[in-house]
Amino acid sequence: MKTQIVLYDGFDELDAVAPYEVLLAASQRGAPFEVELAHLEGPREVTASHGLVVRATRALAEQLDLLIVPGGRWGDRSSPIGARVEAERGALPAAIGRLHAGGTTIASVCTGAMLLATAGLTRGRSATTHQVAREDLRASGALLVDARVVDDGDLITAGGVTSGLDLALWLVEREAGADIARQVGRQLEYERRGPIWRRPKG
Repeated sequence: MKTQIVLYDGFDELDAVAPYEVLLAASQRGAPFEVELAHLEGPREVTASHGLVVRATRALAEQLDLLIVPGGRWGDRSSPIGARVEAERGALPAAIGRLHAGGTTIASVCTGAMLLATAGLTRGRSATTHQVAREDLRASGALLVDARVVDDGDLITAGGVTSGLDLALWLVEREAGADIARQVGRQLEYERRGPIWRRPKG
């Protein structure tokens, strides 16, 4: 699965790094993830919410199997960087919307869900986010679900910052099986938290 985690100035470090490490560890055990850190504008250094500088090595692709969108600084209206700023600029939500329309599964961590909402993807869909943005997400037309991870098929959202671990381990289980997900969880010494809500079949 061609997978990218999209970075932007002000993204929360753990929102992106936790899924990156989980999916990479899973791929080393045979899971089908090919994981890259991407930026809308191409390879560049990106400054995260708490000052960590990370290098995105690829441009955001035009075709993907899976895109993971981190959150960051949604609650800080005075910040010149972060998810709220990206939502207001519009370019990243527009790209997310195009990818989804082309068949890409979109996943978000924390307030990354608000970039999905800005793209119009959460209207009428089950979703969750960090507590600071729950009412904003509801206002987008989302069906707010009280769960750690909400899997609504081609739209998967997770709650607050550390839920990126649970999101990524769920993605591993969903795409490569529970055994590999358990192996990665043991390697990281992380006990998964729930609940996981999944859209009923049919």
